[in-house]
Amino acid sequence: MSAQWDPVDLTAIAAADELRISSRRRDGSLSTPVTIWSVALHGVVVVRSAYGAESGWYRRALARGAGRISAAGVERDVRFQPGDHFDQALVDDAYRRKYARYPDAVVRTVAGEHVHGLSLIVTPEA
Repeated sequence: MSAQWDPVDLTAIAAADELRISSRRRDGSLSTPVTIWSVALHGVVVVRSAYGAESGWYRRALARGAGRISAAGVERDVRFQPGDHFDQALVDDAYRRKYARYPDAVVRTVAGEHVHGLSLIVTPEA
């Protein structure tokens, strides 16, 4: 079962440039963390795969549904769920605002129609 983010933790994660993400294996251990970008909106953290559906971290997170993230001193066990019910234009806008100082070509790896189906919602474990 997933819980709501603590507002202080969510604010810290939202402000962090990078997030480290791991998925939980069947034996309970964690995969090697991968550094990615994230945004926060509507009380949740949203991540997208910049390198498509075949990216290892994305496939594992989607298949396993559980893992751990760390960012800005916050480390939490989390659940991963498809984020296709979110307004993807809002997610795009959040990525563009947060990472506006980076070249547009880089930001487009996580913002745009080609990644709309690659959004995962990250919520803390209860």
